[in-house]
Amino acid sequence: MDRVSSSEEPTAKISSIFIYPIKSCRGISVSQAPISTTGLRWDRQWLVVNSKGRAYTQRVEPKLALVEVELPKDAFTEGWEPTKSSYLVVRAPGMDALKVCLGKQCAKADGVSVWEWSGSALDEGDEASQWFSTYLGKPSRLVRFNAASETRAVDPKFAPGFKIMFSDGYPFLLISQGSLDALNKLLKESVPINRFRPNILVDGCEPFSEDLWKDLRINRFKFQGVKLCSRCKVPTINQENGIAGSEPSETLKKFRSDKVLRPNKKQQGKVYFGQNLVCKDSLTQGKGKAISVGDCVYVLSKASSPAEAAA
Repeated sequence: MDRVSSSEEPTAKISSIFIYPIKSCRGISVSQAPISTTGLRWDRQWLVVNSKGRAYTQRVEPKLALVEVELPKDAFTEGWEPTKSSYLVVRAPGMDALKVCLGKQCAKADGVSVWEWSGSALDEGDEASQWFSTYLGKPSRLVRFNAASETRAVDPKFAPGFKIMFSDGYPFLLISQGSLDALNKLLKESVPINRFRPNILVDGCEPFSEDLWKDLRINRFKFQGVKLCSRCKVPTINQENGIAGSEPSETLKKFRSDKVLRPNKKQQGKVYFGQNLVCKDSLTQGKGKAISVGDCVYVLSKASSPAEAAA
């Protein structure tokens, strides 16, 4: 049963926005971010692949956690377009900086795959390939999503009609500071938010209240909570050194598993932390689509319990 809230009091505010230009590499904290048809602009637009075109992620290459990514400051202003002197700059321990021109034409690479999707992508060239091959110690290439010819659909069971680039599954991931604080109270060593790689961090609401959010408004844009975020092993990888441990997954299993949250539903052995979102307004044309730190979050309807939320 959904509960409709008519309250015009904000439920929370955006405290941080993160964009991860290269999948599984470090994120960039920004004060504002334009909304595109596939999520926040620049998010998971690039991917590091092996010699067969298969995606590398931190699950198998935790060293990616140490790769820092920088974009021009203006890249996060609405309407900005790159020139031939605009670069994605990539840095990692023991490596010279790699500069990837944002304005150049790229050759097409066929046979690129990430999870269930395969298609063509834009190859960023031999210099980028050599850099990642040297850093990871195995043949690698850097590719960019080819939005001109390719489409990757969100699971139609949860969000029909929406698209992503190289994200795991959904355009936006939202987590509340309250949820992180509640988890950290149970851990011997607290973990930072970068373990969970959200796009939107909000503050001012109760821990895990985002589990229930179905229809919400941020700024003037309509978002929908479409699926609780089930977590893989990446949150166990320390983002400062690339070393994996057992936490926070072990603690999350005790109070955030489907057994605890959804005892009467089909058990999948999953743990949940965060809410996957889509933006209804991302599908329509128009300017001025951006979210900013400080924007209020208004929750318009909720699920009655985590068991009733989509997962």
